Amino acid sequence: MDQENVSATLTVVVPAERVFAVLANPTTHPAIDGTGWVQEPVDRATLTEVGQIFRMDMYHPDAQDGDYQVANKVHVLDPPRAIGWLTGYAPKGDGHLEFGGWFWRYDLVPFGPSETEVTLTYDWSAVPQSIREYIWFPPFGPEHLTNSLHHLADLAAPTSQGL
Repeated sequence: MDQENVSATLTVVVPAERVFAVLANPTTHPAIDGTGWVQEPVDRATLTEVGQIFRMDMYHPDAQDGDYQVANKVHVLDPPRAIGWLTGYAPKGDGHLEFGGWFWRYDLVPFGPSETEVTLTYDWSAVPQSIREYIWFPPFGPEHLTNSLHHLADLAAPTSQGL
């Protein structure tokens, strides 16, 4: 694959502020996830600043013992228009984080007071060759992004208790 990112777009009948609030809340991320890998937030505080770290417990059958943890670092925060994070980990268990070069980003375009176009992008363009030797990118099919957007729409819907 020559392209080093994938994205999906969905228009939701929800104000951008509400969609952003759901995305900025780490406790909603397991329900948004389209892969089923995100299990539980370790850090539950609302995402409020660039540089903020929030950890997630994960599960993947190909990971050693299946369970692992990622540390995400907010690198885009422009309420209610964009939010994104780099995914990393602490390889030695000493708290020092390393980031592999891939990130998740949501861009929100309001269409009036109650409709929002949401684009989810997964980008791995900065992943070094040493990591590409043992992780295939993207590690999931593009349908997972579409699934995530539909989950987000359900959680952000005015009748949802997702917040």
